[in-house]
Amino acid sequence: MSTVFVPMYEWKNVDWRKVERRVFKLQKRIYRASQRGNVKLVHRLQRLLQNSWYAKLLAVRRVTQDNQGKKTAGIDGIKTLNPKQRMALAENIKVGAKPKPTRRVWIPKAGTDEKRPLGIPTMYERATQALVKLVLEPEWESKFEPNSYGFRPARSAHDAIEAIKSALHLKAKYVLDADITKCFDKINHDKLLTKLQTYPKLRNQIKAWLKSGVMDGETLFNTEEGTPQGGVISPLLANIALHGMEEAVKKFMEKQKLKCGNTRLGRNQKRETIALIRYADDFVVIHENLEIVQECQRIIEEWLADIGLSLKPSKTRITHTLHEYQGNKGFDFLGFHVRQYPIKGKHNSGLNSKKERLGFRTTVKPSKEKIKLHTQKVREVIRECKNAKQATLINRLNPVIKGWTNYYRTVACSQVFSKCSHTTAQQLRAWGLRRHPNKNKNWVIRKYWHSVGNRNWVFKSRNGKTLHNHHDTHKVRHVKVTGTKSPFDGNLTYWSSRLGKHPEMPNGKAALLKRQKGRCAKCGLTFQDGDLMEIDHIIPKSLGGSDKSNNKQLLHRHCHDLKTAQDMTGTHDKSQAVEERNEAKVSRSVLKTSHGGDPMA
Repeated sequence: MSTVFVPMYEWKNVDWRKVERRVFKLQKRIYRASQRGNVKLVHRLQRLLQNSWYAKLLAVRRVTQDNQGKKTAGIDGIKTLNPKQRMALAENIKVGAKPKPTRRVWIPKAGTDEKRPLGIPTMYERATQALVKLVLEPEWESKFEPNSYGFRPARSAHDAIEAIKSALHLKAKYVLDADITKCFDKINHDKLLTKLQTYPKLRNQIKAWLKSGVMDGETLFNTEEGTPQGGVISPLLANIALHGMEEAVKKFMEKQKLKCGNTRLGRNQKRETIALIRYADDFVVIHENLEIVQECQRIIEEWLADIGLSLKPSKTRITHTLHEYQGNKGFDFLGFHVRQYPIKGKHNSGLNSKKERLGFRTTVKPSKEKIKLHTQKVREVIRECKNAKQATLINRLNPVIKGWTNYYRTVACSQVFSKCSHTTAQQLRAWGLRRHPNKNKNWVIRKYWHSVGNRNWVFKSRNGKTLHNHHDTHKVRHVKVTGTKSPFDGNLTYWSSRLGKHPEMPNGKAALLKRQKGRCAKCGLTFQDGDLMEIDHIIPKSLGGSDKSNNKQLLHRHCHDLKTAQDMTGTHDKSQAVEERNEAKVSRSVLKTSHGGDPMA
């Protein structure tokens, strides 16, 4: 007879501050033990974390509340859980259980007619995978190579681009721009499991997930290779499989006879002359010598063949950053176009003196393909809203424009943003003329475009909604993550300060993050990389709250959900909200006084 789990306390009463601190403390110990090479201690701590009630609670919260794909169902059809079901799921998680097959979902690839297969696990499998990821990630974060940036905590595409700029800022070089064919679908299971080098119970669980099969409609297919895209742990397993590629290239460079003038380079100096920068299954190899780049391609192909992978011929090429080579000049990587342009003539400005000595300038800007796709996306949104109100159109366009411009704001973007802004204005003018075929252009312009302060031609609705133009986003410099640093090293000051400086962090959230000293206003926990942050109105608008910054706070998504539920049920009334806002004002004034006006001091 099966027993039904009855939780001793409710989900809403869980002390998440305590949960996250306990889990992070163990993860930090695993990270440091792995750095020292103490394998026995790593496995002992991993078993402890695997059986931890706190880790199980955190794993369930991440897949049922925080994850963007939390409402996607597996083969059992379950996609939402209430608080009691979440507690029951946390109690029933057990590493070592036989998994169910994943559900096949096909999604279109951007810019192509191809479709990408996803394997969606059940909610139980997702929670178990999240638990195993909590266990494995700290160990491998201490091992991963410094120029690996994809699917890793606190690392982004912008870090990879900054690494490329650092490798190219002094010399024009050859570049191997490569992509791995069906990386997630072709990884050799035996090679991956051997590389994991973990204890038997965890190894058997990961093997069971890899071999669990996939349901496409009503047909079950065996999975003899690859890791299913869509699983919580799949990106980590792919990174583990590709770990070692950079080191293979560096070892090859150690054997080369290289000189700088008349001085022969040492072992470490030769390793630094080449750069392999990888983001998931996309990577580039950069060196000034063509023969070395070609040999690196051969070495990488042999290395990949050993784990069942190969390079994709249609997306693999050798190019040069300054001169034309085989019809190619420059390269695209992660949506950016990297190229060097020769400088002609002399300038008196000291700013250009370094570029003049080099004879070129290195430029990174949005790629033509991504500009075209973005323009098409804006056009599609405008067409979908051809009969909608102006405010509705603005609400649909603003996230599209802000997200795209925030991604590209770290590179040479001013001219591109101005061009995209002009194109959008033309599309909006056509939208207005279509709505009013019996009116002239001047009438349409006066109706939808207004002057705001010193700005003219502002696309603004009657209720005050204003369109965010592309050129409203200004360029900011992104600082690359330092070396092999990881969030598990315990340096919370470093990682909290980086969150507000991330190029994709909106200005409003960045200001609140700085004001709150990197902590959630409700639970008080420091925001970690990967946490979903949402802006909350301290006094809800339904109770007369304003939209000004002094009535806003930054919360975790789950904390925001809890506060919203309290607002709706009336347990969080206006007087309580006013008291919270006054307390926040007092704490900010105390910080400002005690630190000489700098709340972050």
